[in-house]
Amino acid sequence: MQHLPTMARLRRKACVALFLFTLFIFGTLMGLRTLKPTDGFSDLAPGLELLPILGGRMSREATAPPVQARPLGDNTKAALSNSGPEGTIFYDVHIFYYTWYGSPHMDGKYIHWDHILVPHWDPKVASSYPRGRHMPPEDIASSFYPELNPYSSRDPDVLESHMEQVGASAAGVLVLSWYPPGLADDNGEPAEDLVPAVLDAAYRHNLKVAFHIQSYRGRNDQTVHDNIKYIIDRYGDHGAFYKFTSSTGKSLPLFYIYDSYLTPPESWSEFLTPTGAHSVRGSAYDSMFIALIVEERHKHDILAGGFDGMYTYFASNGFSFGSSHQNWKAIKAFCDGNNLLFVPSVGPGYIDTSIRPWNNHNTRNRVNGRYYETALQAALNVRPEIVTITSFNEWHEGTQIERAMPKKTVTRVYLDYQPHGPEHYLELTRRWAEQFNKEKQQWLM
Repeated sequence: MQHLPTMARLRRKACVALFLFTLFIFGTLMGLRTLKPTDGFSDLAPGLELLPILGGRMSREATAPPVQARPLGDNTKAALSNSGPEGTIFYDVHIFYYTWYGSPHMDGKYIHWDHILVPHWDPKVASSYPRGRHMPPEDIASSFYPELNPYSSRDPDVLESHMEQVGASAAGVLVLSWYPPGLADDNGEPAEDLVPAVLDAAYRHNLKVAFHIQSYRGRNDQTVHDNIKYIIDRYGDHGAFYKFTSSTGKSLPLFYIYDSYLTPPESWSEFLTPTGAHSVRGSAYDSMFIALIVEERHKHDILAGGFDGMYTYFASNGFSFGSSHQNWKAIKAFCDGNNLLFVPSVGPGYIDTSIRPWNNHNTRNRVNGRYYETALQAALNVRPEIVTITSFNEWHEGTQIERAMPKKTVTRVYLDYQPHGPEHYLELTRRWAEQFNKEKQQWLM
């Protein structure tokens, strides 16, 4: 019986503790309710939450969402970001995307995974390196191995997974490698008929699609003009078709022109300057045209050709003048002085020895993501309007951020992302995309 007062005291203490705990929880909840969405990291801009969102995606009525229609300035966030199923995505982070892969299941054979070993142009050098082609699925034309296995770009499940992964990376615009109907690269097959499926899949994830006009036999200013008409006529009204909103509030399609230096500036100017013989300027097909800068002299050619900006593409720092981080400040100053966009391209690393065995000197080790972060920081340092990522899935050159898995065969040990998980580079991309857009708000203040 002598224990009773002790028990009563304990019960009283328990009641007081419970009351204080309940008070704490209630206070916390009330505090959280008063926080604005912007106090956490939410880049869903004012007004965007009012868009008709159906099952996590915009309805078809919103084919030209405010994302494209608003000028920059007060509504920068609205112009640059949106909420997709995988979280906030940013339309000023563009990522190069390839649809040239094939597998027996969808295409009757492997395409691109069995890429040839490209011989060196000097026969003396070429003679000391292996020749032939890869033999998928065990031996593929990449130093890494995809988590989805050597897939087909035509597989709807693959396309869906890719859009999820791009959404997870926070990149908002896929830059689709494009050849005209019936044409392809030397190791591929025509894939232009895949464009509608890519646009539809991107649309389901609130992503946009821009076009990366590849080099093909006979390409010149006139054929590119025809290509632009074809693309805009066919796809320009699609809800996922990307348009760039300039600082003046003008909204135009944007095209990246790969290896643009192969055509002289005098020819490009016929197409891209207002007085050109077949000028696109002021027409229904007027767009932003971004040229590739490889050598330093190209910046003058790009200006003379009538382009609207330049990008660097290559993920190997030091490989070319354009891809060397140390030159970006000077290129950006040149662009600013001539009213051009500078679009630096960053990548997680580079290794193409599975297709160019003699090119070891251009390999750039990933160092578990440190190489990528160094490149991203270099890009942010020049305050660009757009950053491009090389690449989502250029597996041959080892620039992919797509999910990869460890793989060992009798003859090969593939590189992987360990000690990190398969989504390491998607997560790094998201972190830096968020940082880029936070910093952008400060630049604009």
